[in-house]
Amino acid sequence: MAQVQQLSAEEQLQLLKDLVEAVIRNQTPAKPQHSILELKGLGKEIWEDVDVEKYIEEERKSWEHK
Repeated sequence: MAQVQQLSAEEQLQLLKDLVEAVIRNQTPAKPQHSILELKGLGKEIWEDVDVEKYIEEERKSWEHK
């Protein structure tokens, strides 16, 4: 800390900038173990026999009664 205080304000700011850049550079994002894309199609069998238009109509009617 004493060494830093001996630096000029401009040198301290440069040191701070260099430290921030070094920390950012050294941070490597962890590789996700799974991708959200793995969920594509999950549960699609639940909707196989559902009439979409009828389902939407019923949902909208239910909103009116709340």
